[in-house]
Amino acid sequence: MHTQPFELIEASIPQLQSALSTGIVTSHDMATQYLARIEAYDQHGPALNAISVINSKALAEADARDAERRAGVRRGPLHGIPIIVKDNYDTKDLQTAAGSKSLAGWIPPDDAFLVTKLHEAGAIIIAKSNMHEFAYGITTLGSLFGQTHNPYALNRNPGGSSGGTGAAIAANFAAAGMGSDTCGSIRIPASHNSLVGIRGTQGLASRSGIIPLSSTQDIGGPITRTVTDAAIMLDAIVGYDPTDPQTAGSVGNIPKSYTEFLQLTGLLGARIGLLTALLGADPADAEVATAIRGAVDEMKGQGAEVVEVTVPGLADLLTDRANGFLVLRQDFKFDLNAYLAARPTAPVRTLEEVLASGKFHPAVETNLRNSQAVESRDTQEYLAISSSGTFFGRRS
Repeated sequence: MHTQPFELIEASIPQLQSALSTGIVTSHDMATQYLARIEAYDQHGPALNAISVINSKALAEADARDAERRAGVRRGPLHGIPIIVKDNYDTKDLQTAAGSKSLAGWIPPDDAFLVTKLHEAGAIIIAKSNMHEFAYGITTLGSLFGQTHNPYALNRNPGGSSGGTGAAIAANFAAAGMGSDTCGSIRIPASHNSLVGIRGTQGLASRSGIIPLSSTQDIGGPITRTVTDAAIMLDAIVGYDPTDPQTAGSVGNIPKSYTEFLQLTGLLGARIGLLTALLGADPADAEVATAIRGAVDEMKGQGAEVVEVTVPGLADLLTDRANGFLVLRQDFKFDLNAYLAARPTAPVRTLEEVLASGKFHPAVETNLRNSQAVESRDTQEYLAISSSGTFFGRRS
């Protein structure tokens, strides 16, 4: 079939689906264009260094989705749409290394639950993205690949730990992407790359098959160019997973489609809290504060009521308990060791072996050793904080 030129730069998922449905473009064409952008801008030229591995079967998968579409079969809202997933999502046909040399070349035996959901929705996983090593940081730096750059300013980082996904989607390497968030790792790169990121409520999406940083706080979610695309991605990934008991809470609480709530009058009557103590006066903070207040004015103009709030003892909450990362620090060794124990083919068996191998970036060494030094999570402080939801990052 001959197709006319189609411009996919900045195209939304609905626009891409419309072009596919009308025959203006095929999934094969689309994947070819995205792969060309990865070749041009990730490995040469500006070299964003956002991609960890390219799916060599992407074009074949695109051909299969095209054949299904011609036969009248449409798997779901992402049918034929190329997307990117973070390097801590298990993929049974692609390297999964969490940005670390200690896991270089390893291919897990199974897909993560969310990867399976994406395939069921018709998505083509075109590539996997770089990440801060073991997700234990916020600048997307790792021993396996080095530093990922921000496409808007190559001398700046793209945020983290899902900065590879953020940079890739901002650079139009795919239609949308997946990250994971423990203490901001979807929201930070979304902010740094002018994108939309959603950290869902704990239990909304499965954690199974995502290399853990903290099972208490981890969750996977989308990073997209538009709010509509984020809602479509959520539709594809949320739901009950028998292997993740926490997701039982989502049963009966998932709408037919999140896109139903995308109303132009959605802010009318909404009450929004503004934590003014975090609007700093330092030059760098003041620029951000000005942007936030501009957004607040826009929301007021759309009918929202903005309430300025204060949190008693906020400074202590943000700086106490291992700088807010006590639960993460306590969880990591035990959660990673359990993950590796369930996957005997992994090249390392424990965090202790990772440290002994020396195959990690110096920037994460202190964090890794701090977690390795934790002897037990059975402490009053850990139990009090992890159950109360008061620690930094909890349910945020």
